[in-house]
Amino acid sequence: MSDAAGRPDLRCYFAEALGTFALVAIGPGAAMVSASRGAFGHSGVALAFGLAVALIVAASGHLGGAHINPAVTLGFWSVRRFPTRDVLPYIIAQCTGAIAASALLGWLLGPVGSYGATTPSVSLARAFVIEMGYTGLLGFVIMAVATDDRAPGSVAPFVLGATVYAGALVTGPLTGGSFNPARTLGPAVFGGIWTAHWLYWAAPVVGMIAGMQLYNVVRRANVPSVASRGVATGVEAPL
Repeated sequence: MSDAAGRPDLRCYFAEALGTFALVAIGPGAAMVSASRGAFGHSGVALAFGLAVALIVAASGHLGGAHINPAVTLGFWSVRRFPTRDVLPYIIAQCTGAIAASALLGWLLGPVGSYGATTPSVSLARAFVIEMGYTGLLGFVIMAVATDDRAPGSVAPFVLGATVYAGALVTGPLTGGSFNPARTLGPAVFGGIWTAHWLYWAAPVVGMIAGMQLYNVVRRANVPSVASRGVATGVEAPL
């Protein structure tokens, strides 16, 4: 993969699609198994999401950046750490992977647990703030562990996985704990549940951009010049 000034090749797009496929297969997959078998419960599903993120970032962060989330791609673009011409291909790859994973889950498990779809159980205003706030926290953490050379790179998968786990644990009963438009899109396509779907695009994108921009402000306030450290080959990421 080239640096942020170049164009990632098709292998990077494939890595994004495969990574998002794995995220949806594991996360919503755990929710579907829990709904049909009572195997995990809410905390178990949240843990599945966190472990999925940690594994995917560790396995593919050096390949395509392991954004596995349109909000992350747009967030990195907003802080000038990702090229404009690659934003749409990455988002298409992520959404394709998510939809493919939901299709496979439907074939394997049947239409159980609404395919792991996310719907708010609180008012739309509260749901928006919850999704935006926790995605903002995630964006702040991503910037800290993926772009700041003062942070040890080896901790990124574990820190990001723990952040997603904690967020899903708290927000799951309220909004479904998405933080990721592609994660919501896949189950929505096959479950036919589009309730407040716009919210699961708008809130994570706004939150991610705000969180990443905030980290930039904090970093500049503390250290005038910090060399960026890409994920192995230069396109900043994970998650």
